[in-house]
Amino acid sequence: MTGHPTTHPTAHRTTDAERALRWLAEDGVTRTGQGTWYDAEPPAGILTSEDLCNGLGSMAFTDVGLDLADRLRVALGLMDLLGWHPLVTAQVHTAHLGPQGPLPADLLWDGYRRRLEAGPACEAITCSLWFDWFEYAPTAEEAFAEVLGNDRERLQPGAPEPLLRRARRVLEHSGPVPWAAKAPALRAAARVPALHHAVFRAVLRSHHDTYGSIDPAAGLALLDGLELPSDTERLAVLRSELA
Repeated sequence: MTGHPTTHPTAHRTTDAERALRWLAEDGVTRTGQGTWYDAEPPAGILTSEDLCNGLGSMAFTDVGLDLADRLRVALGLMDLLGWHPLVTAQVHTAHLGPQGPLPADLLWDGYRRRLEAGPACEAITCSLWFDWFEYAPTAEEAFAEVLGNDRERLQPGAPEPLLRRARRVLEHSGPVPWAAKAPALRAAARVPALHHAVFRAVLRSHHDTYGSIDPAAGLALLDGLELPSDTERLAVLRSELA
């Protein structure tokens, strides 16, 4: 199975965040500091990031002046700028399922993978995966395959750190993904000592998440193959519950 190579934004390309800043400026909104914005439209004034999320955060896909790919870039850029907010993150999922969708797959999923591989954690992306894509059954398998499942054969000891970072973040938020869809990636990750704690967290959340999906016997077998400290918090209780 062909996986996705570790990817990085090129230096000369306008970033999605920069594109989103231009889009906001076209509406009279400019950034004035960390979490503060100036809105030149009457009544002019200072906005917080929360104000901006509530006002413009969900509107990228309503801009008829942008083509679909640029709307997606603005939406992803708003996630970079504003962080997790349901109006900001859910618009991507909604557009993918709506009359404008499906969204361009390469641009969509490469955007998610790059952010999952980046050094600083991107809460907007992990929350978007968990609450929008993974908890909604019709998109859970597609999203999981794109952000990790298709790359499971690359999960080996010595794999590049960006790939391992992506795997950790996806696994730890994969509780709602149907067990059959994620089990092959979990087994592959269990071969990599650096991912053992993430596999544990995946099994834990698969069992305890409100929408969690797990095969108890298979989950217990995975735990038995992990090298974890015996005093790992919740490990003993989880073993008992699965047994």
